[in-house]
Order: sequence, then C-alpha cells, then structure tokens
Amino acid sequence: MEFEWDQSVDVVVVGSGAGGMTAALTASAAGASVVLVEKSDRYGGSTALSGGGIWAPNNPTLLREGLGDDPDDVRRYLHAVVGDRVPAARLDTFAAAAPLALSFLEKQSPHMRFFWCRGYSDYHPEFPGGRPNGRSIEARPFDKRQLGPMEPEMLDTGIQGPAGLWVTATDFHDLNQVTRTWTGKKALLRAAGRVASNVVRRRRMATTGSALVGRLRLALAEAGVEVWLSAPVKSLVAADGTVAGVEVERNGRNQLVEARRGVILATGGFDHDPELRAKYLSMVDHDWSMGAPTNTGDGIRLGEEVGAALDLMDDAWWMPAIEQPKGRLFPLVSERSMPGSIIVNQAGRRFTNESAPYVNFIHDQLRLHEQEGGHVPVWFIMDQRARQRYTFAAVAPYQPIPKSWYGIGTMFSSSTIEGLAAKIDVPAEALAATVERFNAAARRGRDDDFQRGDSAYDRYYGDPTLPNPCLNELVKAPFHAARVVPGDLGTKGGLVTDEHGRVQREDGSVVEGLYAVGNTSASVMGNEYAGAGATIGPSLTFGWVAARHATGQPFDAATATLPTP
Repeated sequence: MEFEWDQSVDVVVVGSGAGGMTAALTASAAGASVVLVEKSDRYGGSTALSGGGIWAPNNPTLLREGLGDDPDDVRRYLHAVVGDRVPAARLDTFAAAAPLALSFLEKQSPHMRFFWCRGYSDYHPEFPGGRPNGRSIEARPFDKRQLGPMEPEMLDTGIQGPAGLWVTATDFHDLNQVTRTWTGKKALLRAAGRVASNVVRRRRMATTGSALVGRLRLALAEAGVEVWLSAPVKSLVAADGTVAGVEVERNGRNQLVEARRGVILATGGFDHDPELRAKYLSMVDHDWSMGAPTNTGDGIRLGEEVGAALDLMDDAWWMPAIEQPKGRLFPLVSERSMPGSIIVNQAGRRFTNESAPYVNFIHDQLRLHEQEGGHVPVWFIMDQRARQRYTFAAVAPYQPIPKSWYGIGTMFSSSTIEGLAAKIDVPAEALAATVERFNAAARRGRDDDFQRGDSAYDRYYGDPTLPNPCLNELVKAPFHAARVVPGDLGTKGGLVTDEHGRVQREDGSVVEGLYAVGNTSASVMGNEYAGAGATIGPSLTFGWVAARHATGQPFDAATATLPTP
C-alpha cells in the first residue's frame, strides 16, 4: 500500500521522557534521521517530575566509585526480585545493556554526567545479589540557563526551594537528619552556601529528574535532533501488519510522517485516563497518580489498535501519598522510616512494615483492603518528638504543619492518642493498644510483628543515632495523624515487548516496525522494584536497545562486555 507522506525520516520517537530522548539520541548517533514528537507543549514527561534516580548496575559512574558487580550477581538479583513474571531474555538484556546505555550517553555528550546516590540501598538487599550500598545514580545538577529558549519548554515540578535552594537525593537524605547528626548539619551549611551562590551568580539550578531531562535535551539539541512539541500522534500508519509511520497533528493540521526504520513509543502509562484506570485498576477508585498530567494511555491504545498484547495492566509504581491543597499529592518515601511513627488501618492496627519499599507497602495495603476492607485510606501516626526531629512531607523540623492541611482533612492532631482516634474515626482502644505494643518493640529495638528496620533499605532514611534507626516510642504529645492514600508514580502495565523492545502480539509474533519503552511497555520489573530508579533505568536502557535494533545494530546480551569507567 502506498501512502502520501508529508515527511519521511528513519525513526519516529513518540514521547519526551528519559526513554524517548535516549532512543532519539541513540538513533541519531547511528546516522539515522529522527524526529521526536510530544503531544504536550512541554517536554520531559514523568521523568521531569521524578526523583531522577537511575538503577543501572555496573554503569561507568559506579565503576569509577569501585562499585562494580559480577554480572552474574546482577542477573541473580533481578531474577530473585522479579521471578518468572518477566521473560528471562528481557531481564538478561537489561542487566547487560544498562551499563552500556549509560556509557553511550556519557560518550555521546559532555552534558550527560552523573553521580552515585551514596548508600541508597537496593530495595531488597537481603536477596541474592542485592547490595546494601545500592546501585542508583542521578544526573549532576546543572544551571537551566544553559537551555536558553528551551528552558521554559521543560515540564516544571512547580516546586522551588527558598532563594533558589537546590538539593540532590543524597543531600535530602543528609538534611533529613539535620537535628540529629553532624552530617545533617554540614548538609545544611552546604545548602546555605548554595543559596548565597545562587543570589550572586543568578543561577537557576535543576536537580533530580529535571536535571536528567535538561541534560538530555541539551544533548538532543547539539545532535541536531528535531523535537516537535504540541504534536499528538493520532494513529499509527500500518499496512500488512507492519507499522510504516504515524499520523501527527501539528500546527493545526494532520500530517503523515513516514518512519522507514521504525516507530518507538515512549508516551508513558495510563496514569490519568479514567476509562483505563476503571478497567484495570478498579481496586483504587480515584486518580491519585503523580505521573505527568498528559499520561493518558495514548501509546498503549495505539499499540492495541495494531494488534499488540498487553500485560501487567493491573499494577502500578505504587507510592503512599498525602493529599495537599489544590489537588497536589506528596509521596511518602523517607517519612515511613521515621522513628516515632506508625501507619495503621481503619481498625487502628498496623498491617505491614511501614518502612518497606513503597510498591510492596501498597501491594500489602490493597491486598488487605480487598480481603477485609478498611485499608483505603490508612493513617500515619506520629508524636511531637518525631515531628520536631524529622522532615515530614517537606515540612522541616519545628516548622508547623500548614493549617490548610487540617482544613482539607489531611491532618489531625490531639493531646492524647484516644482523642486522635476519635478525630480520625478509629477505635480508641485498638489504637492505644497498637501504640503500646509498638512502644514496647521500640524499647527492645526489634519489631517482631513486621521486622521494621531489619533491612538496609528500611534503615536508609532512619535515624542512625538510634539502636534501630526506624524505631522509637510515641510518647510526646500532641499526637498527629495524616491521611495516607494509595498513590502511584505511573502505571506498570502496557504493550508486551521482547528483549529488543519490539512490540508483540498475543501469539508472540512481532508487530514489525513498532517498539515500546518505559511505561508504555509492560515493565521489565514485573510486579516488583529493584531499587531507586528502577523506572528510569530500564526506560533509558530499552530506549537505547530499541533504537539500536531499529537502526540495524541489535543488542546481544550474550556477547556484551562491561564498559570502561
């Protein structure tokens, strides 16, 4: 079948998060002509809103730190975490390709520079091949002024520190203990120095996910890759089972763009699509997603229309969260390891290890809610000593909780546990008994009920001055309760792909000319989460793998070797 193309390129990439931009950069480096199309008027997707961690064992940054792994250990860990939920070929490809994808980015552009997230444990360090010191890295902070006219086009988190204060994930870990350790106090001094420097130098610093996206955008610009914003893809153009291009709405009209070597879908998940959420994630009857606002399942629907199979649609990158004014959500990561706090269900009972990896925490929460009800929402309980010592939802120690949080029903306080129970409609006797039992465990320094604090991951955000960094008694009034909902960072389900990122049908055959990466594809992590950045790490890795395959350089995990530092 002949089509009347408005434009022809080798590769069309749809979506401008880490996976899409890495794919575009990889295809361009291979000598292919590339256009990256993004339906929003801002680039960056969920990556720009994220913590920006990248889980990619044996990448050059880790090798330079002396943190290289035996590749067999990496594979052993992945297979232990993910199990048989994902084909072994995909897991093995990720393990072998991730370090080479990061090496490619470093060599391709001087803008692509990273650092180790010191001590940020793998999420299951006790599993075979797990690492308590972690394998996560993040992009180095950079001045957004380097982006020039591309700066206002980047999706913004809307969060700005006072006087331009900027912190990395590692800085946050240290600052969280500012009242407890000298490391925390030194981090505060560094932060104050940065504020002074920003004022003098008038910098606009980006960190975390924004830093990664900004650096990738600079790399694309210098490589000459064309990026179309406000250009939604309306359909895939296919004939005889092969995807030949896309129909794009741009500048008020629809255009047919030929993709001679392939179309790579990197449009994110169905985070904010009511229809798909109701169909596949009905256990959570509300959109509490923190993914990019434009993530509405576009790429997944496009793939379905040409016969693609779906998998993992009933799961997400879950994240406990609290609701803030104006519909904002705040993820609870470090808070759940806070000594002097517990999380209870509507019966006033603890139900899992509060400090566990966030996906596992909500898996337990939703399973129990389905079995017996009373677990959506749940309640984060803390005493005043904890509130004075540690940051909670970006509210610094000793800083009062905003009154508006009380007004919207997110926060409640009382001078007694029984009074607090009455305010949150939890049985007072049960809550008092739960606190008493937990306090006894805290005095022992061991949680026999849920093993909180046993894992190196639990302890990462805990208080190192305590015998068990995650445990302390709740004894100092007033007591506080925050309403916790099952949020997510994006959905996990999507198009089934093979180890090259090629989209597959139910019978295992390949949809020629079509690739999917990131949250548009069914996650290589299955129902699990290997470590901080196990969303972005696979996304950019399979962006690199898919673009290589599309440009005639298929990746072979069996013959791959580690990069040089």
